[in-house]
Amino acid sequence: MLWAIDPPEDPGAVERAYHEISSKLVGTPGLLGNRLLRSAAEPAKFAVVSEWASMAEFVTWERGADHKPATSPLRPLQDPAMRATIFTEVAAYGPDGPFTEPNGF
Repeated sequence: MLWAIDPPEDPGAVERAYHEISSKLVGTPGLLGNRLLRSAAEPAKFAVVSEWASMAEFVTWERGADHKPATSPLRPLQDPAMRATIFTEVAAYGPDGPFTEPNGF
């Protein structure tokens, strides 16, 4: 999970950077998808949530040569008050109750 802020002088910068990066990441091994979330309370603040098939595939991508160039458009827009955070799923529920396996979506 990564946090970003639209600069006051450039509303829409985060959304543009998100789309630019996401279009480059299509087909990345292990990347199941990502979402751009906007704060309901503070519309200039965003969170980017990516879902990976496994931690190993994420680490391989993160350490690879393509990671930094692909994600560079969002780097200057990151929220300096928040650090990027990695979560691993330990449980999940759906409309019919608990999933039997992590990432059972």
